[in-house]
Amino acid sequence: METSLFLRRQNLRNMASIGDFDPLNASIPATKVEITVSLCVLYTQGISNKEWREFGRTEVIENTLNPEFVRKFILDYFFEERQNLRFDLRMKKPLVGLPGKKCGNIIVKAEEMGNCRESVMMQFCGNKLDKKDFFGKSDPFLVFYRSNEDGTFTTCHKTEVVKNTLNPVWQAFKIPVRALCNGDYDRTIKIECYDWDRDGSHDFIGEFTTSYRELSRGQSQFNVYEVVNPKKKGKKKKYLNSGTVTVCVCGKQIITLLLLLPSRTQINFTVAIDFTASNGNPTQPTSLHYMSPYQMNAYAMAMKAVGEIIQDYDSDKMFPALGFGAKLPPDGRVSHEFALNGNPQNPYCAGIDGVMEAYYQSLKSVCLYGPTNFSPVINHVARYAASVKDGSQYFILLIITDGVISDMAQTKESIVNASCLPMSIIIVGVGPAEFDAMIELDGDEVRISSKGRYAERDIVQFVPFRDYTDRTGNHILSMARLAKDVLAEIPDQFLSYMRIRGIKPSPAPPPYTPPGHPLQTQI
Repeated sequence: METSLFLRRQNLRNMASIGDFDPLNASIPATKVEITVSLCVLYTQGISNKEWREFGRTEVIENTLNPEFVRKFILDYFFEERQNLRFDLRMKKPLVGLPGKKCGNIIVKAEEMGNCRESVMMQFCGNKLDKKDFFGKSDPFLVFYRSNEDGTFTTCHKTEVVKNTLNPVWQAFKIPVRALCNGDYDRTIKIECYDWDRDGSHDFIGEFTTSYRELSRGQSQFNVYEVVNPKKKGKKKKYLNSGTVTVCVCGKQIITLLLLLPSRTQINFTVAIDFTASNGNPTQPTSLHYMSPYQMNAYAMAMKAVGEIIQDYDSDKMFPALGFGAKLPPDGRVSHEFALNGNPQNPYCAGIDGVMEAYYQSLKSVCLYGPTNFSPVINHVARYAASVKDGSQYFILLIITDGVISDMAQTKESIVNASCLPMSIIIVGVGPAEFDAMIELDGDEVRISSKGRYAERDIVQFVPFRDYTDRTGNHILSMARLAKDVLAEIPDQFLSYMRIRGIKPSPAPPPYTPPGHPLQTQI
């Protein structure tokens, strides 16, 4: 089975460490039983050669048709790339389709892993843990589950078995905080206690729930949990619990204090297209706006390459699409901030395909003119960004242009003003022109300034499109490289805003609603 997962935001570089013990992978008695062995193998696909390479495989789960694998696949996640994954389910007996029979499913659950770089050392002990109603000893072990965003639970750790005791003291173990709760300290953690059986039919003793915030209190009267079996509690009036579990140790080990991108920040993407006459007549093949029936022009390829990555971070996938430097019908007024869909009250387009369609329609209705002014579209996005400064929204403006900026002073001032807002600017230069001014705006070497004020942070990334033209005709590969490079700085730019403002990760924000600013056409 093959799937494509668009995983969101920051790099995941630390592998989770899971204990080697697997109570479910036990020896089987010498009786005639039918044994099913399940194994899941993960493959990653290269961008350039499209070859599949094995990344890792789970442990083998025996004697079950519903395996819950403990080993997790922790991959490096790149905001700016599309990463294709393939999951292969392997069994000792092949999955054979039977008429009228369902042969089972593999369920792939994906949740963005918060790049919380903390690990915690934990140890638990039990008291009077017994599955029976009379005094007897058990072989108890604990199973930890992280709750998921959809309300389900995923196994994240299992302790070793402590033999022949009612009062076990399990070995201390180290686990990444993100494995327990994905960096959300208040997320529910469920812990189940079982009495181990060598035939794999482990007896359920009971369960309890907690959170990482509660566990982090360490050993205290508040971290003694009753282990409750819900079935017994429902049947027996005098039933209280099946013992208790106490947190003996819970100590945090800080790997890094870098505040990383909250998984619930809403990305708002805006496109601005250069419609100045220097692009050439769109009806001529020499024009940068020429609509060839055989391939997309440079503007379209840049929009599609960047937009297809960005749109996976935008929940409603409605993108404002703007143009500048054209004469508009019916009176031929020159505008540097007009809606490509012709609706200044609602310039939003449905997905990247909607943006592309609005762009093609605009080429048929407007007259390319000039000059090349950036500041109106930058100020347009900045107005919205200024209304949401709490880190729940982040704005990205993609400007695609062919020439020298005409309003350089105003553009620099707009960028300096925007540097204190939750927004980033990507500039893609198309055509053969020199882009020295764009390099100055990029600010990688010298921080941009205006009227004696320096930008609070670097928010501009510029790349020339010609650096990504593939002479072999492999547009897919060249556009993947373009998207990778123009988006590579976005996570750090976002983080710099969060750090400067001292903003912590927050709960999921509501979908972004524009604060009532209709598009004001700039003449």
